[in-house]
Amino acid sequence: MTDIVRIETNQRMSRVVKAGGLVFIGGQTSADQTPDVKVQTAKVLEKIDGFLEKAGIDKTRLVSAQVWLADIARDFGGMNEVWDAWVPQGCAPTRATVQAQLAAPELLVEIAVVALG
Repeated sequence: MTDIVRIETNQRMSRVVKAGGLVFIGGQTSADQTPDVKVQTAKVLEKIDGFLEKAGIDKTRLVSAQVWLADIARDFGGMNEVWDAWVPQGCAPTRATVQAQLAAPELLVEIAVVALG
């Protein structure tokens, strides 16, 4: 049985969980809630980079990503522009992108990832 390591844990959730050789980073949103999906996506990916570092790995270890957009028709292209520049060449994870009602109307994007620890 493997240990479970939780990073930035509170009563409701952990930001990161390491278990079974995997690193799970829960859905991240931008603290900068400007009406620009590119800015919000960049801020989310910066947070993910920080959590990956805390877990002792980097984005080359990503295996899966889930992306939620508040308005997929409007923001899919802008989010992808920032995402494509962020993902290392040859290291793209599997990914699903859907439209969803996010926790606050100012939020345009939320991203969760899984990586090999």
